[in-house]
Amino acid sequence: MTTAIHVENISKRYRIGLAPQKFRYGMLRDRIMDIFGAPARLMRSIRKQLPLVDQPNFIWALQDVSFDVEEGQVLGIIGRNGAGKSTLLKILSRVTEPTKGMVSIRGRVGSLLEVGTGFHPELTGRENIYLNGAILGMKRLEIERKFDEIVAFSEVEQFIDTPVKRFSSGMYLRLAFAVAAHLEPEILVVDEVLAVGDAEFQKKCLGKMGDVAQQGRTVLFVSHNMSAILRLTQESIVLDKGRMLMRASTPAAVDFYLSSGHAQAGERSWDADEVPVSSAPFHPLALRLRDGRGQVMDTVRSTDPVTLEVEYRLDLPVTGLRVGFYLSTMRGEYVLTSFDTDDPGLFEKYSSRKAGRYVSRCILPPDLLNEGRYALGVNASSFGIRRYFQDEQALAFNVDAAGAPGTHWPEPRQGPIRPRLAWKIEASE
Repeated sequence: MTTAIHVENISKRYRIGLAPQKFRYGMLRDRIMDIFGAPARLMRSIRKQLPLVDQPNFIWALQDVSFDVEEGQVLGIIGRNGAGKSTLLKILSRVTEPTKGMVSIRGRVGSLLEVGTGFHPELTGRENIYLNGAILGMKRLEIERKFDEIVAFSEVEQFIDTPVKRFSSGMYLRLAFAVAAHLEPEILVVDEVLAVGDAEFQKKCLGKMGDVAQQGRTVLFVSHNMSAILRLTQESIVLDKGRMLMRASTPAAVDFYLSSGHAQAGERSWDADEVPVSSAPFHPLALRLRDGRGQVMDTVRSTDPVTLEVEYRLDLPVTGLRVGFYLSTMRGEYVLTSFDTDDPGLFEKYSSRKAGRYVSRCILPPDLLNEGRYALGVNASSFGIRRYFQDEQALAFNVDAAGAPGTHWPEPRQGPIRPRLAWKIEASE
């Protein structure tokens, strides 16, 4: 099979912080002095024996990344923010050059790295379609043949002759994706396009990317949506801090990413000065979210059980205490509320709690939550008597619906819950 992309030991270094004062003004005399002073600076660097990689005002966004992509392959690229995913795609799209290493690409590359990549804000939507096609090396007749299809997909027919600087971000994205996907480049590079746009447009994007893959074109796809990665790609690479940690089948790569702590957070601690004096004798210590393996994470699978636990201290005995959780969407819509003494047996057993440290925990069953981001709040109170402590936005976490019921269908499921219901199908004569 022919190799479409060959990446060999590429690294990319960026300067961080403010540039020296003389570079900021760009005066001719400063430029001349800089040129004549370069040899002296080089000699000082050699004497100090300080390699570039160790200089404190530089950062390596990528380090020694190597891989091959075969023609017609759909490769996923996953990793946390700052892992180097976008930098890698910019190098492959020839937006920037690597500091070290080599990249070999066979075929035209169509890129959608951010909203409106390659668009000129002063040109109309129509003009930008032709401009992007020309950049991809396409002839005018090829662009005209696809023009109506591009405009129909983008749903901006009414504004196609309006300068794109007047487009909303959603309109910008629709047209940019339509151009990148319909002008038939041999290689399509897409960076988190599904992060913007409404649900209907995201569905169209997924469907179009699936069509592109089935046509035998090479696709590199970056996303934090693990369901989309699993649906569209066969293999994926995992990046972390600029290095490639693994390349494997997409299910194995997603498992590694979700379980290795690269998306880890999932814990909130309260310092003494964060707790109101009125909360005494109740003092919250920590709130944690644990995945099916018991690890503290901020991204969990909807198909796994999830453990919620709050650790707290009582400085004095408390009667009738109940400690519970509020679970809500990020829009503030409540999903459920639960307290540790909802069960009558536990209510009787812990009607009075002595001074000391406690952990109250509960388990959300598998196949309960739909994909999305949720907020977890904490409440400690004595029913009908007193509220000791409440924090309705104590912790936020993500739910990934990979493997959940109905994920073989492309459209997103509405609502915050996604239970696995027992269906029966009977044929009637």
